[in-house]
Amino acid sequence: MFGEYSFNKQQADGPDGPDGAPSADSAEAADAAEGGADPDSVSPAGPGRAAGELPPETPGFFGRENELAELHCLLRNRRLITLTGVGGVGKSRLALRAVSDAEQARPDGIWWVDLSPLRDPALLTTTVAHAVGLADHSARPLDEELCAWMADKELLLVLDTCEHLVAACRHLAGELLQSAPGLTVLVTSREPLDSPCEKVLPICPLPCEGPDSDALALFRARALAATPQAAASFDEPRRARIAAEVCRRLDGIPLALELAGARLRLWSLEQLAERLGARFDVLSDSAAVLQPRHRTMRTAIGWSHELCEPVERLLWARLSVFTGDFDVAAARAVCAGGPLPASRVERVLAGLVAKSVVRRSEERGAGTRYRMLDTIREYGHDWLTELGEAPVVADRHAHWYAALCEAADRGWLGPGQLDWYRRMSADHAQLRTALEHLLGTDPVAALEMAGALWFFWFSCGHVHEGRGFLERALRTAPPTGAAYTQGLWALGLTALLQGEMDTARRLGEECTRAAARLADPEPELRAAYLHAVSVLMPGDPVRALELAGPPARAGHGGRTDGVGRLLCRLATGYALCDLQRYEEAAEEAHGLREACTELGERWLRAYADYILAVAALGLGHHGEAARHVRAMLSGKRMLGDRFGIALGLDLLAAAVAALGDGELAARLLGAGHAWWRTVGRPQMGSPSLTALRDQGERQARAAIGDAAYEAAFRGGTTASTG
Repeated sequence: MFGEYSFNKQQADGPDGPDGAPSADSAEAADAAEGGADPDSVSPAGPGRAAGELPPETPGFFGRENELAELHCLLRNRRLITLTGVGGVGKSRLALRAVSDAEQARPDGIWWVDLSPLRDPALLTTTVAHAVGLADHSARPLDEELCAWMADKELLLVLDTCEHLVAACRHLAGELLQSAPGLTVLVTSREPLDSPCEKVLPICPLPCEGPDSDALALFRARALAATPQAAASFDEPRRARIAAEVCRRLDGIPLALELAGARLRLWSLEQLAERLGARFDVLSDSAAVLQPRHRTMRTAIGWSHELCEPVERLLWARLSVFTGDFDVAAARAVCAGGPLPASRVERVLAGLVAKSVVRRSEERGAGTRYRMLDTIREYGHDWLTELGEAPVVADRHAHWYAALCEAADRGWLGPGQLDWYRRMSADHAQLRTALEHLLGTDPVAALEMAGALWFFWFSCGHVHEGRGFLERALRTAPPTGAAYTQGLWALGLTALLQGEMDTARRLGEECTRAAARLADPEPELRAAYLHAVSVLMPGDPVRALELAGPPARAGHGGRTDGVGRLLCRLATGYALCDLQRYEEAAEEAHGLREACTELGERWLRAYADYILAVAALGLGHHGEAARHVRAMLSGKRMLGDRFGIALGLDLLAAAVAALGDGELAARLLGAGHAWWRTVGRPQMGSPSLTALRDQGERQARAAIGDAAYEAAFRGGTTASTG
């Protein structure tokens, strides 16, 4: 219907405009690495706005003094507050203004969770955990881990846009509030959660009466933002009365006022009032089944829809397949076709932005992003269904993001790694939507996509979610071929991080058999890495060397810079350290680091620095060990690798303790403890990792005494992990 789907080379090579982030050896990275000695400075650098961070306030907040005062009081005295009201009435904006006030600060922060893109209630806990910085790797149910993590914290959690997840939000909020006495939950929803402890605060439209009404002030501000010439429309008494009538017809609903204000770029105030009145008169009876304010909002959106150009209406409908925000490349690929050629998409999209149908923002590290408010997106999706295009556009959306994942897999071990990390994190909501669609329509494509995202699940803190998608895809796709082998391998990686070594070993053995049937060295090497680490972590470095060491790698052949071979070199370095063959471990790590440097890769290179640090520590070169681990922490911070940060802090503590600074070592161990809490089981239950951590503690206690150690350790546990 739309023409042949394509994903061109420029798009496949990486996100537009790589920022040329400095290498870990640069002055900037060295400065960041020095911060590794300070527990408070070690935090992951997320893409754009970090998960859980408060969104930026849109300009022009009008009125709401009484609601704000009441909400401030409730936030001090109640633990579960729900703001309810019609779509577009300003619930989210009011919540944001309230929690941005300094008096609402909490010791453990204010965390904002946008639930509007989420469609699967089963992913609610994962979404909340990721937003608050809990990248849990354990095999325990995530809701239990989240409750345990919040138990001793004092924080404010905002669950924004919950009406499509009411039952799931009610259950999770109840569990969290019962487990965490210091938690306050603020919810925005079109309907209450109906929780026993809930205080509901209905949010009404803005007052419309009088020449100084809040609704009129908002309408005027939006009109002036559209065109400065609109000022004259509000200065004359007669025209001011017309403007007030427009506000009354729109019931003072902020979103409706914004849509109307944007029209003054093209029309006079009189034309706006006349056309608005005609529209409401025609449609009021047909929408009688709706509540008056719902009818007003629906009618205002429909009126705005009618006033768009035909090609704008078409793009509006097709954009409704996007959950959350998106970029122009995705809009062009998914929405072009028929009367809307790809070359026109960006210009038409700009027209929808000018009409306040689509919102545009600039995200740090992610570039220009677009999104629709839910009420507007829902209207567009109704039209998409009427056009009969919903299945086709959903397919295009899913296959665009599947192709994006394949490109990211190819580009992960390269100079664009940081850009891909940012890009995939920014598109997280779209990846979910695409996977859900493919699981129901094309199981093989779903498995290919889930397997291609191995680095996102394994390296970027989405272990629980990745395991869920991989298990579902493996159940539905045929158990043969390259996609099946890759899916088994990716699933095994998630089992590794969750500490399920028996499962990981079984999957490694199964993956080895499946890879052998493909006659391709790369999947064989990947399977060897999985199998090797599954026996290494419980304490069998000899067997790990047999599986991943130089002779085994040589037997497989394949590319020297492929993912599988590099990962096997990493496993070899760990195994040699466990065997106290430190010179050999350092040689292996130097080779790995050089290969990663040639590729422009960061994630694996940071682990090579870790092995170099362990080897230096084992050889008694404590200052050298500290330097290597600081470089490692710099790389892990750039990519938000919480597991790597926790590992690095333990190792840095051991190096610092060996240098005689027991107080700093204790603080680092305290910070490490805080970071381990965000990823699950401390030291992953590994005997060698536990021994390294305990060595640092013993030396720190010996240097400063037990009382000073405990005080410094407690101070370290307060380090930010956000």
